[in-house]
Formats: sequence, structure tokens, C-alpha cells
Amino acid sequence: MTRVIRLLALSVGLPGVLLLSPSVGGSVSIEDPLPSWNDGASKTAIVRFVEEVATEGGPHFVPVEQRIAVFDNDGTLWSEKPAYFQLLFMVDRIKALAPEHQEWQDQQPFKAVLEDDVEALAASGEEGLLQLIYASSAGMTTDEFAGAVEEWIATARHARFDRPYADLVYRPMLELLAYLQSRGFKTFIVSGGGIGFMRPWVERVYGIPAEQVVGSSIKTEFRLHNGRPVLVRLPEVDFVCDKAGKPVGIHKFIGRRPIAAFGNSDGDLQMLQWTAAGDGPRLMVLVHHTDGEREWAYDRESRVGRLDKALTEAEARGWTVVDMKQDWVRVFAFEAN
Repeated sequence: MTRVIRLLALSVGLPGVLLLSPSVGGSVSIEDPLPSWNDGASKTAIVRFVEEVATEGGPHFVPVEQRIAVFDNDGTLWSEKPAYFQLLFMVDRIKALAPEHQEWQDQQPFKAVLEDDVEALAASGEEGLLQLIYASSAGMTTDEFAGAVEEWIATARHARFDRPYADLVYRPMLELLAYLQSRGFKTFIVSGGGIGFMRPWVERVYGIPAEQVVGSSIKTEFRLHNGRPVLVRLPEVDFVCDKAGKPVGIHKFIGRRPIAAFGNSDGDLQMLQWTAAGDGPRLMVLVHHTDGEREWAYDRESRVGRLDKALTEAEARGWTVVDMKQDWVRVFAFEAN
């Protein structure tokens, strides 16, 4: 875990901090804990909160065991356009398996996938998504599935940026994760995405260990295969970690109410509400996608990552809304500094 080496005097809520941080691309020495953030209300609110809860003897001090921060993944830690990256992974898997399933040529939602028919795929809804999940991974062992994910993360490239999907993580959020960890926070991912999809790569990319990922899952079953114990993925939903499922997942798998929560869409609203309802200091943050040049601009009308009810509640309750265009010096690490 990263550690604070030097903490300068707290002035206007923006202290200087020296960090050693593998999470942001190797050891770095900086006096600003969030160098990819522009000075402004969002950065000030975040840094002031972190320093207040981490300052022993202060009026808002929170013991380290209670410093829990939860992060949505899609649209909060990395991009989610033109579609959730896990869906793009499943699309690639279906296309790779298609030669073994000629019936898919005329069967939805597989036909939509093979013909790149986005409208038909969207029309298939949740039922169609489950069919893709089951067809692309059910029957595999958990190790086989993790291997398929790792290969895809290493080789697949985003259509717009022509870069591996792991390059589409937000540099400012990596800095924020490192900063929180340096101040004694335990950081968790709480995502509607599948835990089997996220766990193979999150520690390398975010510095968050696999056991600190809470996500949706399908059921698994213990079996002996040629005398060797394996866990096999089944075509049956186990847990959906989205919307009201997020606070349930936090309670079930983390066991403590967070004091800080970060999201970007209506799917994160209940997680932020649950965090806000606790006693003591609280920080609720929404990432608002406002930069159509460096990333995308979308909110209330978007099919993917819709931010409508949560934005209204954030404005009413005074939660921190990060304006990507205004608040971030750069979005991705590959941008020119």
C-alpha cells in the first residue's frame, strides 16, 4: 500500500503530499496528490474530506478501519462507450465461437452480434444479455474464463482510440485511488460488471486486489475433472450488483458502510444514498461525462451510463459532481501532459 512520506501544512484544503504510487504508473514524487485535476471546487472538496478524516486528533477524524471507499467501474474508473467493455468482450467471444454454432446465424441475439446490428442487440434487453453471458462462458472453469479475459485485455483494442482497453482508464481516478490508499483508505470496486471479468486484471491496472471487487456473478459449481478440483460457471444468475443491488452487495461482501462513494450513473444512485445515510463525515462523488473531444459527453438521455436521477439528487443534496471537461487536466495517461 502506498504511504504518505511528507504532508505539508493544510492551507485551503489543498495540501501538498509526496506519494510513492505504483497505481499511477510506477514510483512518482509529487507535491500535489491529484496532479491531473484542475484546482477547483471538486478537487478541493475531495482533498479536504480526505485530510480531515485522516488527521488524527481532528474533529472529523475517522479510524483507519472505517475508511472504506467504494468505486463503480464502468464510466467511473474507465470508459464505457460505445458499449460496456464487458459486452464488447462477450461480442468477441460469440464471434470466435460462431463457427461451432451455425444456428446462431438466424437466432437472436446472436444474429445481431454476428451482423454488428447494435439496434437489434439493444432490443434484446436483459434476456438477450443473459443469453450472451451464458453462451460465451457457461461450462468454462473459472480459471479458463479468467484466461480468456486476460487474453482479451492484452490483445483487443478500442475502435476509437486503437489502444488496449486497459489504456482507457482515467488517469485522474488512478491518482485518486493512490491518494486514498496512501491516507489509510481501503478501496473497493462495486460494479454491475461481472466479478469474473474484472478480477483477472484490476490489481495490475488499479492497484485494487481481486478480493476487493464486488460485482455481478453467475453461479459456479465445484466439480472434480479428471481428479482435479475445479469451479465451473453455470448458466444461472447468482447476484446482480447494480442499482439497489449495490448497497446489498456492500453489506454482504464488505460488511461496513463506506464513508466515500464514487459513481457516474443512475445505476450508482442507491450506493451513494446508502453511503450518505451513515453517521459522521461522508463524501459522495459523481463523474459527469462532459468532454466530447477527449472522451464522450452524455448524461440524462444516454442508453449507456445514463445520469439523470442521480444528477438531480446530487444537485439537491450538494454532492460533488466532477465535470470531466473542466476538472480534469487530462483524461487518459496517453494524452500529452
